Amino acid sequence: MQAVTFEGVGAVAYRTVADPVLTGADEALVRMEAAGLCGSDLHVYRGREPGPDPGTPLGHELAGTVVEAGAAVRRFRPGERVVAPFSTACGDCFYCRHELPARCERGALFGFVSGGAGLAGCQAELVRVPLADASLVAVPPSVPSELAVLAGDVLATGWFGAASAGAAAGSTVAVIGCGAVGISAVAAARELGAATVFAIDPVAGRRALAERFGARGVMPEAAPAAVRAASDGRGADAIVEAVGSPAATALGYDLARPGATLAAIGVHHEPALAVAPGALYDKNLTYRAGRCPARAYLERALALLASERYPFAELVSHRLPLAAAPRAYAAFDRREPGWSKVVFHP
Repeated sequence: MQAVTFEGVGAVAYRTVADPVLTGADEALVRMEAAGLCGSDLHVYRGREPGPDPGTPLGHELAGTVVEAGAAVRRFRPGERVVAPFSTACGDCFYCRHELPARCERGALFGFVSGGAGLAGCQAELVRVPLADASLVAVPPSVPSELAVLAGDVLATGWFGAASAGAAAGSTVAVIGCGAVGISAVAAARELGAATVFAIDPVAGRRALAERFGARGVMPEAAPAAVRAASDGRGADAIVEAVGSPAATALGYDLARPGATLAAIGVHHEPALAVAPGALYDKNLTYRAGRCPARAYLERALALLASERYPFAELVSHRLPLAAAPRAYAAFDRREPGWSKVVFHP
């Protein structure tokens, strides 16, 4: 089969690799119809995180059709359309039972094989999915694969951010960073009943798209005054930080009212939090961070896509054949204008 493989820092390849085969009775083989390129794929591409073994198929966003199911798989049969979260989960362990399937004791992240151990990624024509019954979710007939693929990370993570921040009926919410995940957080905050959602980003096009999802777009430097003006001077009740930078953390703190919650869903690499513990104390601020338990949000994400209440198709800036992945990675890495979300097809 053809796949996009990690070849070292700053290098990916589109090449032929061996077809995956089922290694356990609980596994399924899925023919990829849509695979996303995520900003977090750049962490290993840039060398910010230790990379997988050279030759490892990359990617963790998958929608496709089951082509083979192991003997123990009960919920899925060949021909069924499915979406996967970015990590597999058993559904039975302590963490799965406590709504943290991304920390499953038996689960694995797609796209990371180190020392020969791990799980190959989704930017490939065929994808092996362990723990298929608890990991995969059926795709509603009305949702095309290029949208369904957003559910397994982008939309799930955005919803997790809004929920973690405490977006609720009548609340004022600030979302920092209007990439695909941030705009998904805008939609989720609206679904959770937020009265006002601010979408904060320096890029005009991103703010404009966030406004189509029901937000008020605002530049970062204007955000504190705008949020205070809309909240009787208090500040935001809930803040979603979807950037992963010290500056975004500091802005989130500035926007927060006393007693607010700041939820960080951007991936951070700095060695220390940008806000001092004493500053958190002085505002009674709750700071929450962590990997999204994507499997816990998949059904909600797919239902929202099927509702057609929001223009999620507009989040996808590029629809490309898998063979174009090396160019797409390079464009993403250089932050070329207009590249916001890439969906690959075989």
